[in-house]
Amino acid sequence: MSGSEKLTSLSSELDLDRPNLEDYLPSGSSIQEPHGKLRLRDLLDISPALTEAAGAIVDDSFTRCFKSNPPEPWNWNVYLFPLWCCGVVVRYLILFPGRVIVLTVGWIIFLSSFIPVHFLLKGHDNLRKKLERFLVELICSFFVASWTGVVKYHGPRPSMRPKQVFVANHTSMIDFIILEQMTAFAVIMQKHPGWVGLLQKTILESVGCIWFNRAEAKDREIVARKLREHVQGTDNNPLLIFPEGTCVNNHYTVMFKKGAFELGCTVCPIAIKYNKIFVDAFWNSRKQSFTMHLLQLMTSWAVVCDVWYLEPQNLKPGETPIEFAERVRDIISVRAGLKKVPWDGYLKYSRPSPKHREQKQQSFAESMLRRLEEK
Repeated sequence: MSGSEKLTSLSSELDLDRPNLEDYLPSGSSIQEPHGKLRLRDLLDISPALTEAAGAIVDDSFTRCFKSNPPEPWNWNVYLFPLWCCGVVVRYLILFPGRVIVLTVGWIIFLSSFIPVHFLLKGHDNLRKKLERFLVELICSFFVASWTGVVKYHGPRPSMRPKQVFVANHTSMIDFIILEQMTAFAVIMQKHPGWVGLLQKTILESVGCIWFNRAEAKDREIVARKLREHVQGTDNNPLLIFPEGTCVNNHYTVMFKKGAFELGCTVCPIAIKYNKIFVDAFWNSRKQSFTMHLLQLMTSWAVVCDVWYLEPQNLKPGETPIEFAERVRDIISVRAGLKKVPWDGYLKYSRPSPKHREQKQQSFAESMLRRLEEK
C-alpha cells in the first residue's frame, strides 16, 4: 500500500470515531419559532435566573476585595521543612519576645511622659500640643519597630497648612500607625471597642482625631461639621481620611466616599502598597481581632511597604465631588498598582434586602420590555 493510500485509510478511520453533530441537534419540526410580542411576564420568568447568575458574578468580584490571600506554602519537601521549622523557632522564641520588650519599653516611656504633659501643661496649649504630637509619633515608631517595619517614604512630607486634607487607600489600622510615625495626623476613624477604643478616647483625641459609628445615622452630620471646622483651623494637625471607609486587601480600591472631596480644600493623595514577601498586612476585621492581627505582624519576619506622598489636587471647574473622588482614586491606584472596582465598601457590612432586589428586578424587566417595544 502506498503512502497516500495509507493516509486515506487512516483519515477514514478517524472520521468513523468523530460524532455526527446532526444527531445531537433537534429536528426542524421540533424547533418552534417565537410568535407574538415579548411580554413582561416572559422576562420575569427568566429574570430570577439572570439575577442569580449576575449576582454570583458580582458577589465574587466584590468579595475578592476583602479576601486574605495567603502565600503558597514553600515547605513542601523534606529539604525545606527543617528550614521552615528553624524559622518558626527564630520568629516565635527569639524575635517575638524581643519585640514585646521593645513595645513595652516604648509604652513605659510614652505613658511616663504623656500623662504629666497632658495634665500639667493645660495652661500652655501650644507647648502641650507640640509635645503630645511628638509623643504620639514616638509611640507609633515603637509599634513599627515591634514589627521590624521596613517602610520607604517617597515625596515631600506633609506640612501643617489650613484648608488641606490627606486621603489614602486603606488596608489595615496599621496604615494610620505607619503614617503617624512621620506626621501627627488627625484621623477620622470608626469607633472600636476594647483597648483600641480606650486609646481613641484618651491619647488619640489629643491630636484632634474624629470618631464615628456606622450604625448611627446622626453621626454623619456631626462628623461632616467637625471636618469643616478642622480644615479651617491654622494650628490643627493635618487631617487624614481613608475614603474607602473599610479595609481592602491591598490588591483593589473600592469607591471613595465624597465627604473628603466636598470640603472645598486641597486634597493630598497618599498611596500605600504592602509587599507580602513576609506577611500579609491586610486586616480582615470580621474574622480577626486587631490584637490577633498585631500578634501576626509581631511573629512575622518583617512588614515591608512603600508610602508615596503624591501631588496635591484641587477641584476643577465644572467637576463634581464624586468625579473629583474618582480622579484622586485613579492617581492612588496607578501609583500603588491597585485595581479599581466599582463597589461601595459599606456593602461589606450591609447587603441589599430581598425586597429591594425584587423591586430592582421588576424595574429592570419593565425597562427592557419598553426598549423591545420601541424597536
